[in-house]
Amino acid sequence: MNTPKSFFWAQEYFTPWDYTARAITRILAYRKTRFQEMLIAETGAYGKGLMLDGHWQSTTADEFLYHEALVHPALVQVVQAGGIPRRVLILGGAEGATLREVLRWRSVEQVVMVDIDGEVVEACREHLPEMHQGSFADPRAEVVIADALDFLGQTEPIWDAILSDLSDPVEAGPAYRLFTQEFFRQVRSKLQTAGAFVIQAGPTGPVELWQHTRIVHTLKTVFAAVQPYAIYAPTYGGPLGFALAAQDPISSRPEPEQVDQILAQHLDPDRGALRFIDGITLLGLYQVPAHLRRAIAAETTVYTLANPPQVE
Repeated sequence: MNTPKSFFWAQEYFTPWDYTARAITRILAYRKTRFQEMLIAETGAYGKGLMLDGHWQSTTADEFLYHEALVHPALVQVVQAGGIPRRVLILGGAEGATLREVLRWRSVEQVVMVDIDGEVVEACREHLPEMHQGSFADPRAEVVIADALDFLGQTEPIWDAILSDLSDPVEAGPAYRLFTQEFFRQVRSKLQTAGAFVIQAGPTGPVELWQHTRIVHTLKTVFAAVQPYAIYAPTYGGPLGFALAAQDPISSRPEPEQVDQILAQHLDPDRGALRFIDGITLLGLYQVPAHLRRAIAAETTVYTLANPPQVE
C-alpha cells in the first residue's frame, strides 16, 4: 500500500473518549462562516468530503448510502399512501446530493432546497460536482438561503415530502431547533394527506443511541406513524439513524416486488441506476434490531424549544 508523502489527520470525536481519524491529502476550501466551521478536502481513501464543525457530513466514496437512504424510502411511502411526489422540500443538503436523488423522480415538478449557510452551499457547488452532478442547474430546482424554521412558517405551499438533511442537533449549532416537537408540528401542517417527512436522526450505536431514541420518540408525539431505520457508512464511523414519519400507516415489512415496481415506474433511467436502495434493501432497513426497539420503547424525553437537544 502506497502512503502519500504529505497528509494530516482529521479527527472526529464521537464521545469524549473515542474518535476516528481520516487522512487529509489536500484542502479545497476552509472557512468559518457566520454559522459553522467548514472544511472541504480530499481524503486519502474516501475521495472528497465535507466536514462541518468537526463532523464529516459526506464523502464521495460512500455518500450514496446516506443520500439514497434519506430520499427514496420517503418518496416510496408517498406513493404507497396513494400520493404522487410532485413537490418536495429539502431542509439543509448543501452538497446538492439530496437534490440529485430527488430529481431522479420523473413525477417531481418542483424541489426547493432551503439551507441557512450560503457560503457552504456555494463552496459545495464549486468543489463537490461529483455529489451534486449539476442538480443546482435543473429547472425544477430552487435554492433558498434562509433559516428552515422561518421558511416553513412563512411558506404557503403544501408539500408531498419534506426531507430534513441537517447537521447534528447540538445546541450551539444552527440546526437544533429543527429537531423539536414544535418544528415537527409545523412540518406536519405543511404536508399533503399522503405526505411523508424524513429526518437524519443521529447515531444508533449502543453507547450513542440516546439522541436517536429521543428524536424518534418526539416524532411519535406528532405523527401517527414513525419508522426508524439505520445505515452503516464508513464515513460516519458507525451506524447512522433516520426516522420516516407520516399520518398514513408505514409498513415495516414492505413488499420488495412492489417497491421495485414503484422505483422502476418513477425513476428516470437516464439518471442511472440506484446503487443502494431497492425493494430487498428497504425491507432489511426497516427491521430494527431488538436493542434499539427496546430503547425507543423505553424513551420518555421529548425535545422541545424549552428542552432542546444538547451534547452529553
